[in-house]
Amino acid sequence: MRVFVSIKHVPDVMSERRIENGRLVRGEDDTLNELDENAIEAAVQAVEDHGGEVIAVTMGPEGAEDSAMLALQKGADRAIVVTDDRLAGSDVVGTAQVLTAVARKLAEEEPIDLIITGMASLDGMTSMVPAAIAADLQWPYLSLASEIQIDEDAVEVFRSADGFDDRLRAGLPAVVSVTDQVNEPRFPNFKDMRAARKKPLDVWSLDDLADVVDVSNMAIGKHGAGTMVLSADEEPERSAGQVIQDAGEGGKKLAEYIAEVLK
Repeated sequence: MRVFVSIKHVPDVMSERRIENGRLVRGEDDTLNELDENAIEAAVQAVEDHGGEVIAVTMGPEGAEDSAMLALQKGADRAIVVTDDRLAGSDVVGTAQVLTAVARKLAEEEPIDLIITGMASLDGMTSMVPAAIAADLQWPYLSLASEIQIDEDAVEVFRSADGFDDRLRAGLPAVVSVTDQVNEPRFPNFKDMRAARKKPLDVWSLDDLADVVDVSNMAIGKHGAGTMVLSADEEPERSAGQVIQDAGEGGKKLAEYIAEVLK
């Protein structure tokens, strides 16, 4: 079984974020998207059960190699980083086009059986990339899996969404997004870290995909994106609340406050 796992190098959620020229500043304090750790674990478990190869793929700035290396430490067999100045500012559609181009290029070596992604990236939180990948490849898509079972020619998932519990099954190849409930990601030990240094980590540019896609027609970069950030401001710090000692007039004071707020 050959499993493609999509990962993302994102700003640390605890770091200070900045928007410049309508784009989130990247590369200053970035790390592996936490929700992608579950996708890596699901892919590694699939290959442990069925044999094969896990390929971790990311599109991002040069620093994304750090996240690719962490994926290798967590059990991926190979990693690919697509980085190119022409990709800066890409939205969901452009990102999906690049990732599907990588899948098509890898399929020239040997078919891809399954693409696994996390449920969302903690910077954009759109949760749209896996669906866009599936649409581009015309593969079935099973989303938000909290349980996943794989056999030789199909994948079955359990999910809870929109007030319903669903059990869904699709033939392979397919795209699956998993939630943070699907497993407990493994923590790499020293042996895993040392082994990861010997695994292939390739850095590709858009030109490396030119044999499977017409790069000039891709919706990439700021000018190819269908959306852009017009402005972004820091949320103001919360001010200290007003404390009123209740001497029998507390209810009246609360009612007056609510009436003032609702004006």
